[in-house]
Amino acid sequence: MRIESRVFNGLALFCFLAALVYGLWTTNTVEHTEWVGVVALILTGCLCGMVGQYFAFVARRIDARPEDRPNADVSDGAGDLGFFSPGSYWPFILAAAAALAGIGVVFWAVWLLIIGGVAILLATGGLVFEYYVGTRGEH
Repeated sequence: MRIESRVFNGLALFCFLAALVYGLWTTNTVEHTEWVGVVALILTGCLCGMVGQYFAFVARRIDARPEDRPNADVSDGAGDLGFFSPGSYWPFILAAAAALAGIGVVFWAVWLLIIGGVAILLATGGLVFEYYVGTRGEH
């Protein structure tokens, strides 16, 4: 997690510096600062900084992973990484629901946006609780 923390904190620093340069550059070229770009870069830097600080927070509380140790071998990272559902249709359904909601936003069809939002909620629930209900669920 230390590597990820450094990447996101470095990206946040870059965004803050880019906001400063962008603000000064637009002041000199168009005689007034273009605030939308400056605010967007500052907010992007804040979001990257939040993710970087979260990774730093987590890295202090867990053991060092093989990716974080300079003397680690490739075999130290071998083994299971977790459980990934091999035959789930829920990710496809969730993507289709997000596309439906996105089309509702693009054409500003509020009825389609509401249907897409409800479909996103249902698909997210199906994805999260897939192994807790039905024939696969534990009784």
